[in-house]
Amino acid sequence: MAEELNASAFGFAGAILSALSMLILGVFGSLGLYVGAVQMMQQWHVLFSLGIIGTLLGMVEAAVFGFILSYGFAWLYNKLIQRGR
Repeated sequence: MAEELNASAFGFAGAILSALSMLILGVFGSLGLYVGAVQMMQQWHVLFSLGIIGTLLGMVEAAVFGFILSYGFAWLYNKLIQRGR
């Protein structure tokens, strides 16, 4: 039988992974690597830009979106397994 997910823990894990991904992209972008990915992130995220402040703001924005999406996924999963019981 399927076990329920802790939606808050799943949300925070998604937030942390999203923020770390944005940090890595900001560092690599500052080094001139993955320029295409950096340009896409600048189009998709309002607050992200190369530089310390832009990277930190992008990390916050990514963490918020990562939490919302991960929490929503866990919540929906829990609802669906409850329905199947």
